[in-house]
Amino acid sequence: MKTTHVPSGFHPVQHERIIEELVHDSYKLRGKLPEPTVCPSCGAVFRQGRWQWLETVPGANEHVCPACLRIQDHFPAGYVFISGGFASSHQNELLQIIHNEEAHQKAEHPLKRIMAIKSEEGGVLVTTTDIHLARGIGEALHRAYQGTLTFHYNPEQFLLRVRWDRD
Repeated sequence: MKTTHVPSGFHPVQHERIIEELVHDSYKLRGKLPEPTVCPSCGAVFRQGRWQWLETVPGANEHVCPACLRIQDHFPAGYVFISGGFASSHQNELLQIIHNEEAHQKAEHPLKRIMAIKSEEGGVLVTTTDIHLARGIGEALHRAYQGTLTFHYNPEQFLLRVRWDRD
């Protein structure tokens, strides 16, 4: 019987392991769309592998973009809850910062949009189609008025909850 010498530190590779997907965004496209493709709801154009604000090409394919799908399904990716005495007395200024942040991000990335802004008991709730926009809104409020900023990311649901508070 012949013995084989195995160098120390060597571990045989097992291929039985299941590799999990890192991002579980059910609204992310699973394949490439034919180019150019236009969203019939918002007019964003899928070109060069991403959604962009471009002029619509006549005869382009149509497909609803992920942001419009989230809006239609009422299924946000980001929640920003704004609370505290300062928030209630300076609501107009805070809303201006929120809309400015959305405009800034949406100009470059059409999938980053505010879905709704609702007054709720104890504050205001902003829902977004993208986790990065929710984070950007929270950080913009914090830069402008300090306060307390917290994040809770749920990778299983691709969901970010942001809370900004100032008394």
